[in-house]
Amino acid sequence: MKLETNWKNKSLENLEKDVWSEPEYSSHLVTTCHKLRKKQLKDFDIEDLRIMIGQNIGLSYLIPLAVEELKQNILAEGDFYEGDLLKSVLTSEADYWKKEKENWSLVVNLFKEKRDELDYSHKELFDSFKDFEKING
Repeated sequence: MKLETNWKNKSLENLEKDVWSEPEYSSHLVTTCHKLRKKQLKDFDIEDLRIMIGQNIGLSYLIPLAVEELKQNILAEGDFYEGDLLKSVLTSEADYWKKEKENWSLVVNLFKEKRDELDYSHKELFDSFKDFEKING
């Protein structure tokens, strides 16, 4: 998908032209996702990306941001554990990756390039990568 030149200065609501009504369910996750849809993408931190990608929200815009973070640090960490952003990316919706094969290839190549930074304590990431690789492999 081709992105606008100033896409990072916009929110998911602006980019997707879809304003969500107030949440009907007031869990922390639901209210957080609703708030993050209004936040400019340039202001997203790793935890914001982890949450939204983990919920398969705004993948077309958030995966490129996540890849930028993972290039800097393959084990970028939100609030849970080292590598939790990578885990969210690798386990996100397969249908997205089937349509966005270029992004899928970027993630596959990035993982292979940086795999030396992972050790046995990251077994879960290696397992998730095996499944991720099969999506278009």
